[in-house]
Amino acid sequence: MKHEALVIGGSAGSFRVIANLLEVLSGYLSIPVFLCLHRLKQVRKGFEETLANISSLTLTEPFDKEKIKAGRIYLAPANYHMLIENKKMIALSIDDPIQYSRPSIDICFASAAEVYKQGSLAILLSGGNQDGTEGIAAVKRLGGYTIVQDPADCEISTMCESAINLTIPDQILTIREIIEFVSLL
Repeated sequence: MKHEALVIGGSAGSFRVIANLLEVLSGYLSIPVFLCLHRLKQVRKGFEETLANISSLTLTEPFDKEKIKAGRIYLAPANYHMLIENKKMIALSIDDPIQYSRPSIDICFASAAEVYKQGSLAILLSGGNQDGTEGIAAVKRLGGYTIVQDPADCEISTMCESAINLTIPDQILTIREIIEFVSLL
């Protein structure tokens, strides 16, 4: 299968997994990576820098209408929805929160699904609400490949359980298995 974009969403309990994933993503990755993580809206500094220090790939918070480049990691900025537009551009939005969250995993995943269709690879990680449920279902519905963290392996399983109850992901994996899968990209 040929992946054209990787979108990863997570909330409470996902930081450790994200850090491990960033460590294994190769500097030779030829697709863009979009990270949509729930975070405190009033904290603007430190999160991006911490993640950037872990990754061998360039990791940034994009600006509105920033051009998408392969081999980069785009972290949804605090208090902004991040949308992917036409394989070329990122759009940021301050529309209302979804599932009490901005950035919304649902919005990020659904926009990636619309643009990349069967070329999208979505991974949903630990979290305490249902954000990401509709988004991963959209990726699956439009032919993308979906992975959900095994709820038994989550620090907080609500988000992953909700996604599994709505759709049948291509794989339900433990942290170790997700890291192994991503290391092969």
